[in-house]
Amino acid sequence: MRKIIKFLLVAVIGGSFLVSCDTTELDLRTSPNDLAADQADPNLLLNSIQFAYANNMVLFNDRGSELTRIDNMSGRDYFNNYAGDTFNGIWSRTYSSASSSAASAIGSGVSVGILTNLKGLEDINANSDINYNFHVGIGKVMFAHQLFLLADYLGSATLSQAGNPEEFPAPTLDDGASVYAGALALLDEAESLLNGNPPSLGADDFFYGGDAGNWVKAINSLRLKAYVTTSNTSAFNAVIAGNNFISSSDDDFQFQFGSRELQPDTRHQDFQNDYTPSGANIYHSNWLMETMLEKDDPRIRYYYYRQIDGTPGANDINGDPIDADEELLACSLVVPPQHYIDGGYTYCSVDNGYWGRSHGNDEGTPPDGFQRTAAGVYPAGGRFDDNGFDVVGLGLGGGGAGIEPIIMASYIDFWRADMAASDAEKATFMQAAMEKSIAKVQTFAALDGNADKSFEPTAGDITTYVDGIVADFNAATGDDKENIFAEQYWIALFGGGSEAFNYYRKTGYPNTVNPNWEPNPGPFPRSFLLPQNEVVTNPNLTQKTTLTEQVFWDNNPASPTFPPAN
Repeated sequence: MRKIIKFLLVAVIGGSFLVSCDTTELDLRTSPNDLAADQADPNLLLNSIQFAYANNMVLFNDRGSELTRIDNMSGRDYFNNYAGDTFNGIWSRTYSSASSSAASAIGSGVSVGILTNLKGLEDINANSDINYNFHVGIGKVMFAHQLFLLADYLGSATLSQAGNPEEFPAPTLDDGASVYAGALALLDEAESLLNGNPPSLGADDFFYGGDAGNWVKAINSLRLKAYVTTSNTSAFNAVIAGNNFISSSDDDFQFQFGSRELQPDTRHQDFQNDYTPSGANIYHSNWLMETMLEKDDPRIRYYYYRQIDGTPGANDINGDPIDADEELLACSLVVPPQHYIDGGYTYCSVDNGYWGRSHGNDEGTPPDGFQRTAAGVYPAGGRFDDNGFDVVGLGLGGGGAGIEPIIMASYIDFWRADMAASDAEKATFMQAAMEKSIAKVQTFAALDGNADKSFEPTAGDITTYVDGIVADFNAATGDDKENIFAEQYWIALFGGGSEAFNYYRKTGYPNTVNPNWEPNPGPFPRSFLLPQNEVVTNPNLTQKTTLTEQVFWDNNPASPTFPPAN
């Protein structure tokens, strides 16, 4: 794994991640946007782009994970749960800027955004004798990725009229296919700028440490992302033939967090939420925890940290039943609704102390901060689960020095499996993806120096697991085969699930996921509402009235019949 970026560099400009359960915001003490174009520091402009991008990726990953049960979703009704403000922050950080509440409180007028600062970098590069191709190139990569995801999640985005407020004060939307084409063109421009290995000129590259070659691998990997989403097999295979994409975990595209608690707080957002003096604050997904437990997945102790050895209404680690508890887990006393009974789904409690919530559970918050399962050492930099069943707290485990996964080598192998020409080839790539995912996750145990590492899976355990999954896949047919593959993809996407939403709408798998708590939660979202802040201020935009509008590459049956598990 790459060396951890020293976040003390960030402190020079006062960067800070300020986190709630659903958002991550950045606090910079000096705004590059407050300077005239000829006074702006290109390195500060680039920092602003990177932090805006990292903030956005946290939210894209969260939304994709919630809808696909990788993470827990707390609202019963999809439309009410994802209101018009869901994408306000992502939109503003992509196109202009978004001020953090803390920055506003100290009167700094901080702005953090992508396109505004990218335009500034392009102007500086065009009018300077200094070569800022590196800055502009990686800025274009990040902007292109946001365009792909906006088209994926909203169905459209602003591109042809974006970044030109004098001529287009109220920019119109471009359709998804046009946005994809524009984003691919941006990647071509970025590659042209980066191919000559331009100097980083002291820039703090928080992803690849100034290595332009790795950024070119990221460019090709984003092309793969676009082509697998749109099922463009020939273009996908052409990139693969070039053999210059993220194929090793050493090249993983990820944002590295630190362990600093204050001024600035650089810890992973899930660590900030779960490792507090009052206990954990996140409810993790019952479906994913139970799926991994039943399969004896070797990554489960890295993903989750259990504070107790048994959940009310389920069995403890010794197989003994735990009494229901009305105060701490009210649903443990409730008879499951008929749609859960008919499907044989776990409604409330998972065995072995995995204390989370099921999809759509919107119950209140009981005093269970020191009972519920917390984020583990991967990717949040928390504690490794060694059956200690201790509590969480400040500074424990890896201190929050985790990562935000963006594109990992294991994801690429899953994409190659998805595009494979035969089931045998698909099995081969799935196996490679699982092995890379597990190996990557295992490296994080070193972050928790106080854990008993004898609880780590052995090489034999991992081989047995991987071989067993591959054998099951090869023996299965139809839905069973698709579910085995999709479940493994979901498990590998833990922490970085933005692409899960795409795969789920594209294939409908896995159809083994738990249904919503609510029997009639409304149709599953095929795209989100437009950002309400933009709709209110832009007379050329009209807000959607449903979440059922399908994006340009989604050719499946209309909602509510698809995806079938919803």
